[in-house]
Amino acid sequence: MSSEAKPTGAAPPYDDAEKGTLEVSVFPASLTPPNEKAVHSPKDEKHALVTANVFPVPSPTKKEVDAAPAKPPPSKPKKKKVSKWIIWTLWYDMYRKLFTIAFVVNIVGFGFAASGHWNYPIKYGGAMAVANFNVSVLVRNEIFGRCLYGFVNTFFAKWPPLWWRLGCTSVLQHLGGIHSGCAISGIIWLGLRVGKVFNSHASENNVILVFGILTLVAMCVTAVAGFPWVRNSHHNVFERNHRFFGWTSLFLSWIFILLGDLWDTNTKTWNISGLHIVHQQDFWYVIGMTAWIVLPWICTRYVPVEIELPSPKVAVLRFERGMQQGLLARISRSAVKEYHAFGVISEGPHAKYHYLICGVQGDFTRSLVNDPPRKIWTRELKLAGVSNTSKIYSRGIRICTGTGIGAALATCIQSPYWYLIWIGSDQEKTFGPTISGLIHRNLGPERYLLWDSKVRGGRPDTMKILKEVYHSWNAEMVFITSNYIGNSEMMQGCKEAGIPCFGTLWDF
Repeated sequence: MSSEAKPTGAAPPYDDAEKGTLEVSVFPASLTPPNEKAVHSPKDEKHALVTANVFPVPSPTKKEVDAAPAKPPPSKPKKKKVSKWIIWTLWYDMYRKLFTIAFVVNIVGFGFAASGHWNYPIKYGGAMAVANFNVSVLVRNEIFGRCLYGFVNTFFAKWPPLWWRLGCTSVLQHLGGIHSGCAISGIIWLGLRVGKVFNSHASENNVILVFGILTLVAMCVTAVAGFPWVRNSHHNVFERNHRFFGWTSLFLSWIFILLGDLWDTNTKTWNISGLHIVHQQDFWYVIGMTAWIVLPWICTRYVPVEIELPSPKVAVLRFERGMQQGLLARISRSAVKEYHAFGVISEGPHAKYHYLICGVQGDFTRSLVNDPPRKIWTRELKLAGVSNTSKIYSRGIRICTGTGIGAALATCIQSPYWYLIWIGSDQEKTFGPTISGLIHRNLGPERYLLWDSKVRGGRPDTMKILKEVYHSWNAEMVFITSNYIGNSEMMQGCKEAGIPCFGTLWDF
C-alpha cells in the first residue's frame, strides 16, 4: 500500500524550487479547517495565492516574549523515532513483493531444470529466456500500462472495498517489480541456454556460441544500467546505456534465436526452411518482444512548445491539447536519447493546452532555461502515473512540495473531491502567473492549502496538516509527491497514523 523505497546510492538532489521545504518552522502553527474560506482580496490576486487558506502563525505576546528564556531557538526539533516494523513494511513494498514472486517462481523452475526433474527448459532454454523478457518489456510498455489503468478505473471505481482499490493502485504503481524480476530471471535462463550450447559445442556451430555470449553480456549491461543507484545518481548514464544496450540486446537476441533454430544438431547443417522457423516457440516470443519495444516509439512526435520562465529555477512548458489527469509526459531534445518524464497539468481532455513544470537541476532542464527550444520531441501517448487511479476513490488528498505541483495539480483541477496541499518556497514568484491562474480558476479556497515556507519561516508540521485535513475532508487516501526526505517523513507518518498513502518512487 505504500510506495517508499530507499535507494542504495545517494538520494536525488533537491531542486532549487524546493529549497525551504525541508526547513522546519520553530513557531507554533495552528490549523485552519479546510472548509473555512480564507479572506481573498480581488484587488491583489497575486497576494491571494500566498494567503489563501494557509496556516496562520500567531505572534507571541509581549508577556510571552519577556518570559521566554534568552537562548537561540533550536534549528531542528527532535526527530521522532520510527518503529522498525514501519520501516520494514515501507521498504518491502509491492515492488519488492512482485519482484520476489516473479524471481522465486523462475528460480524454482530453474532448480527443477538443473536437477533433471524438468526437461522442457533444457530443450527450450531460449524460449524460457525470451518469454521472461517479453513479460519484462510488456509491463513497461506505455500502451499496455494505459490499458491496465483504464481497466481498473472503469471497473473498480468507488464501489469495491477500500482494501481492494488500494491493492489495485499498489500493483499498478509497482509493475516495475515484475519488470525487474522477469528481466533478471530471463538472464539466468539465457545463461542456461548458452551453457547448454557450450557443453554441446561438438554438435553446435561456434557462431551460435559467440552470439549467445554477446547477447548474455549485452543483457547483463542493460540490467546493471537499470539498477536504482545508477538511475538515481547517474540518470544520463542510465538513459543511454539501458536503452541502447537494450536495443543491442534485442538485435543480438534475433541473431542468436534464428541461428539456434536454423542449425540442425543432428545433421550439423543449416535448415533455412521458413516453415521450420515458424514452428519454433522462441521465434514468436522474440517477435512479441520486438513489438512491445517498438510500439511506444510510433507515438513519438516533434511538436511545438512554448516555454515560460517565471524564474531561473523553473521552466513552464505549454503544449497544445488537453489531457486527463494523472499522466506523465516524456520529452527530449533528441528523437531517441535521454527522455525525461514530468507530470502533466491540464484542465481536462477538452482543454486547449497542457503544461509541464520542469525544475532546473540538471543539464537537460538547465538547457530549457538557457536555450529554450521552439519544438521538442515527446510521445503523444502519455504514461499513466499512480494518481491516475484517483478516479477509483471517493475523496482524497494530493500533497506535494515544490515542483511536485506538476504531478499533483491536474488531479485536483479535474475532480472536486480532491484536496490540494502545496508546500514550497516563494511559490508565486518561482512558478509564475500561469500556475497560480490555474489554481484560482479551478479550485475554490476551501479545496486547497498553500504554504510558502519563505513567508512563513519554514516548513509546517506536515503530519499535523495531513491528519487534520484527512479527517475533516473525509478522505480515503493520500498521494504524496515530494523530494526524498520529505517523502520518507510523510510516508512514515501516514503509516504510523493508519492513513493509506502512496508516495514518490525512488527505487523502481
